[in-house]
Amino acid sequence: MTTGPLTGLRIVEISGLGPTPFTAQLMADMGAEVIRIARPGARGAAAHVLGMAVDPLDRGRDVLELDLKSPADQAVARQLILRADALIEGMRPGAMERLGLGPDAFPENPRLVYGRMTGWGQSGPLAQTAGHDINYIALSGALGSIGTPETPVLPLNLVGDFGGGGLYLAFGMLAAILQARATGQGQVVDAAITDGVAHLMGMISGLAGQGLWSAPRGGNLLDGGVPYYTTYRCACGGHFAIGPLEDKFWAEFQRLAGFAPGELPDRKDRATWPALRAALQARFAERSRAEWERIFAGSDACATPVLNLQEAAAHPHNRARGAYLTHEGLTQPAPAPKLSRTPGAIGAGSAQTRISAETALARWGAD
Repeated sequence: MTTGPLTGLRIVEISGLGPTPFTAQLMADMGAEVIRIARPGARGAAAHVLGMAVDPLDRGRDVLELDLKSPADQAVARQLILRADALIEGMRPGAMERLGLGPDAFPENPRLVYGRMTGWGQSGPLAQTAGHDINYIALSGALGSIGTPETPVLPLNLVGDFGGGGLYLAFGMLAAILQARATGQGQVVDAAITDGVAHLMGMISGLAGQGLWSAPRGGNLLDGGVPYYTTYRCACGGHFAIGPLEDKFWAEFQRLAGFAPGELPDRKDRATWPALRAALQARFAERSRAEWERIFAGSDACATPVLNLQEAAAHPHNRARGAYLTHEGLTQPAPAPKLSRTPGAIGAGSAQTRISAETALARWGAD
């Protein structure tokens, strides 16, 4: 039985890539009833592009195959949208309008929240051009801020697709749904990844605007530039991450790492950073990652092992939190965040199953 906080919310998802199914997954994990509309015979987006047999982004909702260029299938889609609280789509601007399914096509459902996920947004000089995560974060200033002085380093597609894209679409849609419930009036949520990433970069932009983020990439406080907020290679070849920014945590780190008071160079003097980095690297190279993990365990030294995905799922803290679970034979993240009274859960639907138009319409009370 669904118990999530979005129980009772009905959402139509037009099948798409990356941030679009991620938004739908977030909603479904929290109890919303989501019906995905996909092209007949189409596999999941990740299966088509990346070759995945099971994609966690597809979990928790049923799939209805419709050809939206067919009048009969389009009529089915319209019936569902007229009974939905919200719609999620990630097509190029204007595509839904050309199908006759744009935001203005449903005056009978004035409370409909129409969520639109694109890289560049619904307007602007680049709105009609193609792009991917790497392009959006490049133009938003994020990619140019991450990496070494020599080259930017891709932060997977976490910053663009999922951080600046899917999460912002979900937040915007929930805000609009709350407003629609209060007023009876829905609206369009224009979620551009470039907008979301720019917003995510707010603190860094603030630092830069005040001259506190002025060194080249890889030379600032939070980008690996300082020797006490970075990673070090251990004797076994693994790595350890340290981040004792505050003085009391720095003192605890030095004690556990075996440095006597005053032994290390003054970290407040930028000129000493090369020597400090060399000293820390030499010390971490003396022991394996597992040994350092035992030394720092349970302390306030802000020092943790750098884990791979399999190790992360097996870590005692993540296990105690239930951060991962097994679904459809695949270890994947559990619904997040955790709610005390109406926790999220993975629904019974799956991208591997299909429902008929009759089933979908009957479920939502349509002929």
